[in-house]
Amino acid sequence: MEIGRIPGSAIPLRYSLQHVSQCFVPPMASTSYTSYTNVVAHSNLSEFKSKNRMFILGMGFVSQSLAHKLRDQGWDVSGTCTSHMKKKKLEDKGFRVYLFDADELEPSALDVMKDYTHLLVSVPPVVGIGDLVLQHEDLLRSSLVTGNLQWLGYLSSTGVYGDFGGELVDEDYPTKPSSQLAKLRLASEAGWSNLARHLGFSPQVFRLGGIYGPGRSAIDTIIKQEPLSEGQKMRKNRKYTSRVHIEDICQALMAAIYTPSSKKIYNIVDDDPAPREVVFEYARKLVEKKWPGLIRQPTEELKSSIIETRNERGEKRVSNARMKQELGVRLLYPDYRSGLQSIIDQMETPFHGAHSHLIV
Repeated sequence: MEIGRIPGSAIPLRYSLQHVSQCFVPPMASTSYTSYTNVVAHSNLSEFKSKNRMFILGMGFVSQSLAHKLRDQGWDVSGTCTSHMKKKKLEDKGFRVYLFDADELEPSALDVMKDYTHLLVSVPPVVGIGDLVLQHEDLLRSSLVTGNLQWLGYLSSTGVYGDFGGELVDEDYPTKPSSQLAKLRLASEAGWSNLARHLGFSPQVFRLGGIYGPGRSAIDTIIKQEPLSEGQKMRKNRKYTSRVHIEDICQALMAAIYTPSSKKIYNIVDDDPAPREVVFEYARKLVEKKWPGLIRQPTEELKSSIIETRNERGEKRVSNARMKQELGVRLLYPDYRSGLQSIIDQMETPFHGAHSHLIV
């Protein structure tokens, strides 16, 4: 019998211990609750807990948040980053971290990676280069093939769908990316999926909408009153913008980890693909209501700073039905209003708000 799993089920025992977020409801399994508790009562839970090991390639905004949540549930979490400073900060928070060099994978990281049960890839491709990690695919295959890996997830983007004229697209729609970055994302999806199948299990690809959360939202941009980035300027003419709160990304990832599925791709987005301009106007009103007089930049000046640029991602609405049905996710923040309201509610002052535990 496989340690840590219900006989005849793909669902881990830890799922029955109520460690999983209450915001998603697991799909019904054939094993009854009584069967779960009987197995739990006769299992060495400390031994099983030690077998939950996650290695994260690229400990960024999303993956750090997931790392904290998994560690709180008893997981052993390690990962990579790209700077000595960030490595030190993450180590101070109790994580084992390895420096990532695109030219040469750190041998010690490869040695430990094969001892982990789960691998999450959060390293974006680079235009002109491609996937920085898959450059070493042969080395990865030879190292991981004799390891303990049993789950691999890749964080991708809804940008791979391309332009569908505002049509609602799901995971079964064909992909027709127009930008070079989106094309590279799609190639990375295929590369990591092939690696997972080579190792003997199904991969899981998560196509994320625009990511926001405390410290990284329209609220923060307006408070800082800084010039918009080129990426932000590109979204001027987009009628639909899929987005998702970081907390909902994490609960979807955790649902996928705890409830292995035969489905290989999931769209991770909220229910309301509202235009960026509408979102910023709502965020501005929230800031003005909480801190009257704080914003010096006129509304028209903010709008005019968003220049008209070709929409590289294309127009489409993205369906999250599979995420809800297969993973049982119930969104904490189904739209930008609830998400932004939560962010500003956590802020004590505009410049010393909800202090994030994430290192950027």
